[in-house]
Amino acid sequence: MTISRRQFCGALGTSLAVANSNLFADDSKPKPFRVIAYNIYKSKGWPSDRPLARRAVAKGQMAERLAMELALHDPDIVNFSESPNEEFTKDVAELMGMNHVRFPSGGSWPGTLLSKSKVIESQNAPTKGERPKDLFTRHWGRATVELAGYEPLIVHSAHLFPTPDPKIRLREIRAMIESMKSDLDAGKSMLLIGDMNHRPDTEEYAIWMDAGWVDTFAKVGKGEGLTFKADIPNSRIDYVMAAGPIAERIIESRPLYEGAFRLNINDEESYSLSDHLPQLAVFQ
Repeated sequence: MTISRRQFCGALGTSLAVANSNLFADDSKPKPFRVIAYNIYKSKGWPSDRPLARRAVAKGQMAERLAMELALHDPDIVNFSESPNEEFTKDVAELMGMNHVRFPSGGSWPGTLLSKSKVIESQNAPTKGERPKDLFTRHWGRATVELAGYEPLIVHSAHLFPTPDPKIRLREIRAMIESMKSDLDAGKSMLLIGDMNHRPDTEEYAIWMDAGWVDTFAKVGKGEGLTFKADIPNSRIDYVMAAGPIAERIIESRPLYEGAFRLNINDEESYSLSDHLPQLAVFQ
């Protein structure tokens, strides 16, 4: 028996709704706030030349696969780097019952922010002055998210320049911090999430720390926290950073080296959802 895409999506949407209602169902305790940063490799599967990956893309199944895997972790906010077309990410948002914001790229790597809570406002690459053409060729965007019972949360979604030479990346970071300064100085709750394309032992990382950002994994994580690549991780370049009051409420931070996020190196037919692993952070 075969089913249509509409039937498949309907069944998946129902199962996601049930999963989301069952997770953390104990209302006697405040529900943790869960954030995922994920470079999704344009959602073509990795390695993208594997027959099963090609088949899933050809059959239009990748949005459902991505939504189902993410829903297992019950995220309140999800950030995508290297997004595919907007219709795809809107499908993921609809399946997960989340609001959708797209951050256009200066090149060909748009960003996406998904939020269970209302997004009050958003800005793409909110630099002070005109956006330099050679900066933010991946993406950077700012959004304000409404949180019931709390002050609004400011979320910066970012994917920085990837080359070994940090010159452009350092300019991007300094432009971002100049834009963030008034919010940082005011002590607002803020998140900075995405693929930063630098390791923790770099000048780029030190600048974030000096500006007042807290690396959630460095604060509460265990092990090395490697996020790239999805077969045998050897680099930590994906982050959830926090500032302001929310930075005092971090209880968990780890890469999701599991399920369909991870490539099974013992199976030559398998593929993972991306070449990166998602980075999860959980707040009280």
